[in-house]
Amino acid sequence: MRTPRQPDPEVLETDYRVPTALGSLAWAVALVVLLASGDSLAPDERWWIWVCVTGIGLGVFAFLYIPRLLRKRTEADERAVAKRTARAEAAEHPGRHHPEHP
Repeated sequence: MRTPRQPDPEVLETDYRVPTALGSLAWAVALVVLLASGDSLAPDERWWIWVCVTGIGLGVFAFLYIPRLLRKRTEADERAVAKRTARAEAAEHPGRHHPEHP
């Protein structure tokens, strides 16, 4: 007999920019280490420099994009709540004319 599934834990909302900034910082440190190694880095291993540059670029993009993403997500949640509220009011008062729905 299987035990019942425990409920999912609450989602912990944090500032997503912090791990993004830390990841970008880690790529920047890796880039500095690779550049500091100079000629000791084998020519066939220099592609790692571009991996670090790409990581930094993606991290900066994400850092700048996350606030917009969260704002759009909040706006969508607010629209969904407003739509549910309007439907509930329409269900309570079926004869009323709602200005949003002719």
